[in-house]
Amino acid sequence: MKPTQSIVVWLLSCAVLAWATPDVRLKDIAQVYGARGNQLIGYGLVVGLEGTGDSKGTLFTTQSVANMLQRFGISVPAGQMKVKNIAAVVVTADLPPFAREGSRIDVTVSSLGDARSLQGGTLLQTPLMGADGNVYAVAQGPLSVGGFGASSGGSSQQKNHLTVGRIPAGAIVEREVPASVVRDNSVLITLNTPDFTTAARVASAIRQKFPQTLPRALDASTIKVELSGEDREDTVTLIAALQEITVQPDTPARVVINERTGTVVLGGNVTLSPAAVAHGNLTVRIEAKPQVSQPAPLSGGTTTTTVRRDVKVTEQAERLVALPEAVTVEQVVKALNTLGVSPRDLMSILQALRAAGALHAEVEVQ
Repeated sequence: MKPTQSIVVWLLSCAVLAWATPDVRLKDIAQVYGARGNQLIGYGLVVGLEGTGDSKGTLFTTQSVANMLQRFGISVPAGQMKVKNIAAVVVTADLPPFAREGSRIDVTVSSLGDARSLQGGTLLQTPLMGADGNVYAVAQGPLSVGGFGASSGGSSQQKNHLTVGRIPAGAIVEREVPASVVRDNSVLITLNTPDFTTAARVASAIRQKFPQTLPRALDASTIKVELSGEDREDTVTLIAALQEITVQPDTPARVVINERTGTVVLGGNVTLSPAAVAHGNLTVRIEAKPQVSQPAPLSGGTTTTTVRRDVKVTEQAERLVALPEAVTVEQVVKALNTLGVSPRDLMSILQALRAAGALHAEVEVQ
């Protein structure tokens, strides 16, 4: 099987799976309004590096070290410091909803200066702030880089990215973020991907299992669930039961094209009207052949070597292929497979079919 054919067959298998959309849990396609996380960020120092830290020219690192030592009663001019064992870093974390004081969260540590590696370093105590400027967590601990780097005698070897590391459970939550999922005696369910059809299906599924909640879809992404007297006393149990309800989400007809990697993905609802496609290839071949130039006898010239370049242009005969009307993704891929084109040529054909009105799908180019 040719590489092009194997790619198209793989697309066909994926398309058949996408066409038969299974029922999924409400937990996997929606979330409860109010139960959201928050992003935290902080600036800190990583110490204990083996000469792979920031250079002396990284002024903010030397100033940060001087400020830190000043807090411990040690006064050292920042311009006289060598910080090759220290690196300035940015620390980021996600504060999950309902995190309590004393809970631990993971943090990511990224080099801010010109450090070559954070391997073996330890993050000093770093406050992590939210968008409002308040400190919600404090991070500290040894880094896990997940790679290695070594050099000797002018040769080096490196695996993975060495200027970014993680500290599992490296931050302690110091301030709680108030969160409430009940508003006006109701719970709001928000879809991750807004869609009117999916919202209506979710409201119908909730109504069938919990008719006393009187669910209704407010818009394409929000479903309002009223709480009865018993539900108000045990909201957690109700939300847990709501998240286990299964629905069949509706997906729009969409073709996703990634021109950087040559990837083409067709959604399950893509259809094709009758169309004719002509596709041809133009090949340009340039060959360089060395030639020896011999002077005439008694001319006093010298033998020289020249290069002769031959240019050949070949254009394959275009084929006009009639694509029949296709109502399923399987039929679309089979129709396009008759062209025998590469994935990159397939991108151009799909875009041309969309412009001609024969491809009934949204084309998204990444």
